[in-house]
Amino acid sequence: MHSGVMPGLVCLLAVSAARAGETVVEVKVPELSAEARTGQTAFEQSCAQCHGFTAGGADKGPPLVHPYYVASHHGDMAFVMAVRYGSRAHHWKFGDMEPVPGVTDEDLAAIIAFVRELQHANGLP
Repeated sequence: MHSGVMPGLVCLLAVSAARAGETVVEVKVPELSAEARTGQTAFEQSCAQCHGFTAGGADKGPPLVHPYYVASHHGDMAFVMAVRYGSRAHHWKFGDMEPVPGVTDEDLAAIIAFVRELQHANGLP
């Protein structure tokens, strides 16, 4: 009998919870690339207050490690547009997202890399 946690169980639980409509999911943080580490720092400064420090959601914003936000549904440009111009509420009931001032193009590219690496590490395409 195996007494440890089965590999992949955490990401399976996170994705299952997200699919069930949970607004906060547990996110496994992998070893990140240099660009994603830069993005993590920028994310913590500009995004975490609403989306949680690991993009798993919080009381003010949805989880970005979620099937709604994979590249095939919300491509990288959707993140750019949301940060630059804000976004109308359409999947969640958190209200509209306001534009996020002060995020440079370089920061935004790194933030997207961070979110995509988290998504992949948690079983999302």
